[in-house]
Amino acid sequence: MNSNMVKKKSTFRIQFHNSNQIYELYAHEVSQSHMAGFIEVGQIIFGEHTKLLIDPAEEKLKREFGDIKHTYIPHHSIIRIDEVDHSGKNRILDSDGAVVTSFPGPAIIPQKN
Repeated sequence: MNSNMVKKKSTFRIQFHNSNQIYELYAHEVSQSHMAGFIEVGQIIFGEHTKLLIDPAEEKLKREFGDIKHTYIPHHSIIRIDEVDHSGKNRILDSDGAVVTSFPGPAIIPQKN
């Protein structure tokens, strides 16, 4: 590989339900967890504040997830995961009473012999 070519890290937008709200996070790592029924999210991206205006929702997410190496989100909480070109603002949205149907459960986990 040419030393002038630098591989850009993938960026993912993860939307999931948490306490009757919809969380939207941007991260560089998303994978199937070794713990059955969970998605592993790592390297959560937080924007740098260069403006005087600070978003309270993003600050709440930074307090909640800022020191975490990896977080594990249950499959049934995930709304969607998108690979995007660049990160946006992490945010918390009200679900406004929207009903979202979860995947059918329980999941069938293959047994190792």
